[in-house]
Amino acid sequence: MDDDAWGTRGAQRRVAEPAKDPGTGRTPFQRDRARVLHSAGFRRLAAKTQVITGGQDDFLRTRLTHSLEVAQIAREMGVALGADPDVVDTAGLAHDLGHPPFGHNGEDALDEVARAAGGFEGNAQTLRVVSRLEAKVPGAGLNLTRATLDAITKYPWERKPGTRKFGVYRDDLPVFHWYRDDAPQDKRCLEAQIMDWADDVAYSVHDLEDGVHAGHVRIELLADPDERLALCADVARAYSPESPSDLQTVLDELLAEPVVNGLAGYDGSYLAQSRLKHVTSALVGRLSAVAVRATREKAGPEPLRGYAADLIVPRTIRAECALLKGLALRYVMNRPGADARYEWQREILVTLVEALLRKAPDELDPVFAPLWRSAPDDAARLRVVIDQVASLTDPAAVAWHDRLTGA
Repeated sequence: MDDDAWGTRGAQRRVAEPAKDPGTGRTPFQRDRARVLHSAGFRRLAAKTQVITGGQDDFLRTRLTHSLEVAQIAREMGVALGADPDVVDTAGLAHDLGHPPFGHNGEDALDEVARAAGGFEGNAQTLRVVSRLEAKVPGAGLNLTRATLDAITKYPWERKPGTRKFGVYRDDLPVFHWYRDDAPQDKRCLEAQIMDWADDVAYSVHDLEDGVHAGHVRIELLADPDERLALCADVARAYSPESPSDLQTVLDELLAEPVVNGLAGYDGSYLAQSRLKHVTSALVGRLSAVAVRATREKAGPEPLRGYAADLIVPRTIRAECALLKGLALRYVMNRPGADARYEWQREILVTLVEALLRKAPDELDPVFAPLWRSAPDDAARLRVVIDQVASLTDPAAVAWHDRLTGA
């Protein structure tokens, strides 16, 4: 990609559109942001699980609030590094559009049931949503610019043997090759790297905040050396290449930070909430600012964009972020009783897919029924059903399941 932000090529759309009124002064990337913000898929994120399931707490975050927070963090990092702020902002807003009901648990369930169609992956589904399924430009979804599509792409490759993360399904390769035709193979642009780190920062810090507020995470438990070691073992298995002993060193240093003391003794009072919010702000600032500073130290003071530089996140900071994620994993996602709920969620989605395969196209939304009828084979019809189920909110998935199965 060339000069002046992403350059002329970066602002191109796959389907030509009539010229826009130049009097508004809006750039193509500002229009991209508006398209995502006003999309149906973005609104549905309000009723999709982040970590704590909706209906359990009026303080909780959803995929919608999480996406807004990711966009805000990414935008500030992008400004600091000289990237186009609207490109990174839009990537943050759009990054979870492909996530199905019930968060990552739902993603795993749909991946299993969609094997015959190439599986399911939330990031690949995001590309499918913005480039095909959203209603804006027929045949092109939101018809976003090359630069924005590239910035949304966390994993710029097809599914590979032995890997769980990928960014494009086989039948979406034409648009993928179009916007990445001059990009280095398997390499993410800087804007995608910023969005990905902003996602990690928001996920780790804000899920911790929600867990503390809900009473699931009690930092006092980590006074026990055995508990600290168990947490580090969880993190090494799930989130980090570091050894448990190396993680324990980082954890000890993190717990010694004065700001982390604000997590202790949380009782939900006004002052406790103020302390918790201070911890949240400090941790977000720490994790994002260190990455910006390290990147600048290596790349210099010039504006950075496209493939001109990589985001540098120091090893210790990555370990800190992983440990914060691990607190939500150990004390929220893996808390007693959670397994039964996760199994119920998986059963809802798997049974719903099976019911729709039997009853399609009559029971599909008007958006998806024509796609079913025009699908050339069973795998393509399965993909349409997966698209339908992935589009649903958590409550809608339960309601569809109960209606179609008579539950």
